Parts: sequence; C-alpha cells; structure tokens
Amino acid sequence: MHTDLTQGSVTRSMLGFAWPLILGNLLQQLYNVADTLIVGRFLGAGALAAVGSSFTLMTFLTSVLLGLCMGSGAVFSLLWGARKEEELKASLFVSFLLVGAATLAVAALALGLLQPILTALKIPGEIRAEMAAYLRIIFLGLGFAFVYNYMAALLRSLGNAVLPLLMLGGAALLNVALDLFFVLVLGLGVPGTALATVLAQGASAAGLSVCCLKWAPQLRPQRRHCRFRRDIARRIAGYSILTCLQQSVMNFGILMIQGLVNSFGVNVMAAFAAAVKIDAFAYMPVQDFGNAFSTFIAQNYGAGETGRIRRGIRSGTVTALAFCVVSSAVVAGFAPALMGLFVPPEETEILAVGVEYLRIEGVCYCGIGCLFLLYGLYRAIGRPGLSLVLTVISLGTRVVLAYALAPLPAFGLKAIWWAIPIGWGLADLTGFLWYRFVVLRRGI
Repeated sequence: MHTDLTQGSVTRSMLGFAWPLILGNLLQQLYNVADTLIVGRFLGAGALAAVGSSFTLMTFLTSVLLGLCMGSGAVFSLLWGARKEEELKASLFVSFLLVGAATLAVAALALGLLQPILTALKIPGEIRAEMAAYLRIIFLGLGFAFVYNYMAALLRSLGNAVLPLLMLGGAALLNVALDLFFVLVLGLGVPGTALATVLAQGASAAGLSVCCLKWAPQLRPQRRHCRFRRDIARRIAGYSILTCLQQSVMNFGILMIQGLVNSFGVNVMAAFAAAVKIDAFAYMPVQDFGNAFSTFIAQNYGAGETGRIRRGIRSGTVTALAFCVVSSAVVAGFAPALMGLFVPPEETEILAVGVEYLRIEGVCYCGIGCLFLLYGLYRAIGRPGLSLVLTVISLGTRVVLAYALAPLPAFGLKAIWWAIPIGWGLADLTGFLWYRFVVLRRGI
C-alpha cells in the first residue's frame, strides 16, 4: 500500500513514486481537455472562451482546497517518516475538519459573489450567461473535489500514488463519456460539460474513500483520535495556510492575467484557453515530479536522513531538467499541430495567437521546472513561507510587466507571454540563492 522513500536508490525511489502521479495528472487534465475539445469543436469559439475562462477562475478557487490538502500532506509525510502513527491519526481528523470547513466557505462565497467576479474579470456579455451557468454547477460540486484531493494527498504523502491513479483513471473515462452524452445527445451545451465534470469527480471521491476505509485500516482514526487538538491544528495550519496562500497567490496572478487577456476580445480568449491546456500538459510531468520530490524530501527530513536529502536534490534537479527539455522540444516544434487539435483550421486568428504563445512559453519550461522543485523542497523542510515568497516574486513580476507593457502598441500580447518566463527566472534565482547561502549552511 505504501512506499518507504527513506530506503533504496534515490533516483529510482523518486521516479518510481512519480510515475503514478504523472499518469494521474494526465488523467486529471482529461477532465478539462475533454471539455475544451468537445466545446471547441461542437459549440464554437464563444463557448470555448466561456469554458476556458471558467477554468482559470475554477482553478483559482479550488487552489485554496488543494493548498490546504498539500500542506496537510506535508505534515502527514513528516509524521510517517518519523514513525509517529498515533499523532498521524489525530492529525487526519483535525485536518479533515479544517479543510472541510474551508470548502464550505469557498463554495458559499463563490456562489454568492459570482456576478461581481464575472464583472471584475471583464467577461464579454455574449458569453457571460454560459460562463455563469458552468461555474454554478462546478461550485456546487466543490465538496467532491475536496474529498478526492484530501484522500489523494493523504495516500501520496505515505508513498501510495497508485490508488489515486486508478480512481482518477476511471473518473476521466466517465467524464469523457458524460461530456459526449450531455452535449451531443442531450444538447445541454456548456452546462452539460460542467455537470459531466462534477459527476466524474463525485465518482472518484467515492471510490477513493471506500478504498481508504477498506484497504488501509491503519489510517482510520479511532475514537481517542477524534477530538480537536489545538497543538495539532496550529501545526497543520502553519503548513496548510502558507501552502494555501502560495497556491492561491499563484492562481490569483493567473486570474489577473486572464482578465487582461479578456480585454483583447473573444478570439484571444479562445486562443489562450486552448494554449493554456497544451501548456499544462507540457509541464505536467515536471510538476508531478516536483510533488514526488517533495514527498521524498519530507519523509527523509522526518527520518533525519540529511545525506539522502542532498543526493535527492542533485538527482531531482537533473531529472526535472531532462523532462523540461523534452517538453520544450515538442511544444515549440509542433505548436501549430497542437493548436489544431482544439481549433478548426478556418479560425486563423485564434490559431496564430495560440501558436505565438506556445512558442514563447515552450522554450522556457526549464524555468518552471526548477521552480516546482524549489516549491517542493521548501514545503518539505518546513519552510512553506519561502514557497509563498517565490510565488509572489514569480507572479508579481508577471502581472506587473504584463499590465505595464501590454497596453503599449509596441508590445501588445507578446508582453503578456514574455512576462511569464521572466517571472519564473527571477523566482528561480531567489530560491537557489536562499538554498546556497542559508539552507546549506544550516546543515541540509
């Protein structure tokens, strides 16, 4: 059921734990790509822009839940590495209460403030109703997203990435089938794609919960563990809130960029929606490797294996850069063909904008690959605040440059595209300097 990452080959341990994460995220992306492909091909550019913009907002709001789950997972990994099973069980109960309460709050606020949010994002009138209908369904299903991500974070923190992968695989297939049925057979349009996503998330959440209860009895808290302990709550909050802020800041910056992109019209919105999906696929392997790297570091940090941590950092950096080089070659070299998967050939403006974006981002994936490793490292050694600082540098640079230069005729959309890798580079430099002059001197 679980993998002990404090034993065995360093590189083999990380890669062995990473591959189910990579496949799992690949299947997770199918939720969004299935919506985008079906909407773009059968419902037109306006519907594609609505779903694409909805995805950015949805990602921002669900990043709150994901950040809380990731922060809790870091605590679980440390306790598992230190073999403190009693404290682990107590932490499971407390963190479930905290993240569950946050889920209810996020869903209520999102539903109550939906119209003001759409106004702030400058959503054009012709797609506003479709986008609102899509988001209402997604927000009503946030509870399913919470349960799945919590259970998945728990299992992954203990070295089990296979069960989340299996559940997600079934859900992804279900999502595609429901997308086709609701859109092509029932004619439900954009709301049908949202309903398909929510139902598939519910299936994956239910399946993973049953598996945890049936096949991992050592994770079940007993009655003595089911009480709210302030000391545990403070520890979980220390990790979870900062990780949540990091995820939220990152996605809020992306949301602000989405608002700027929206001001260029529906065609640019549609191009951005399709290109971002391709982008997410391209750096997905290194993102998931960064999460595996973080679990590896956390378990060894909890076990006091300093030498193994250093070997893991060296091996992880080389492996991550190899992933990035391959992704860059594919995206930069095949940008027109990749955009053609989402957009019909007659939509020449949408294709041109998307290809320009992909060729600029595609050559710079090493920047975000290193950043994912730095996020994982600092989260694993109990410094989630540094991950937040790096995120602020990366996204702050991106937003400032984009908003300052994009309105100028000499720069335009290219300023938005180039601001992204520049932000990655500055954050990487800061993270490496801190590691070199602070972390190493403290004995890691």
